[in-house]
Amino acid sequence: MDEQSLIASTRAGNPRAFNQLVDSYQDIAYSVACRVLGHAEAAADATQDAFLAAYRALPAFRGGSFKAWLLRIVTNACYDQLRLRKRRPQISLDDLAEDPDYASALSDPGETPEDALLREDLAQALGAAIAKLPFEQRIVLVLSDVQGMSYEEISASTGASLGTVKSRLSRARARVRDYLTQGREPLRP
Repeated sequence: MDEQSLIASTRAGNPRAFNQLVDSYQDIAYSVACRVLGHAEAAADATQDAFLAAYRALPAFRGGSFKAWLLRIVTNACYDQLRLRKRRPQISLDDLAEDPDYASALSDPGETPEDALLREDLAQALGAAIAKLPFEQRIVLVLSDVQGMSYEEISASTGASLGTVKSRLSRARARVRDYLTQGREPLRP
């Protein structure tokens, strides 16, 4: 079944059709939420909230790109999570109990320990740089550079004009670049 048929079937009262839409988009929705929020649990909550909101709002869906419409809802759910976190800061007991020496990481069996350490260092630095971005820049950077979406898709997902998307992305990339080069040795390619 194609996407439009699934949407029509869901509108007609078939929840299994919506489950197929969830199956199709849950990975990208969670990935965006995880990159934006930086915490797996918060991302899972935001993704679940977004799909619930999408199900409820599906009768108002006017057509166009379902992916862009859904990611707009995911973006709003992430924003809600950030506001909630600001009002009620929490510390995860699981995070406190983790021992960084035993953290599991995917590694290439062919890479050297030095390469693995550099890769992990770069991933941590990128994550920290992205986390420091203002929300509007962070979401645009994640949608573009992590998810590979076009400017037009990002514009539809965020509700920002095409020029604003380009401007935010340029500023976000510059901030990440500045953060990575500030007080650090230049990164090897």
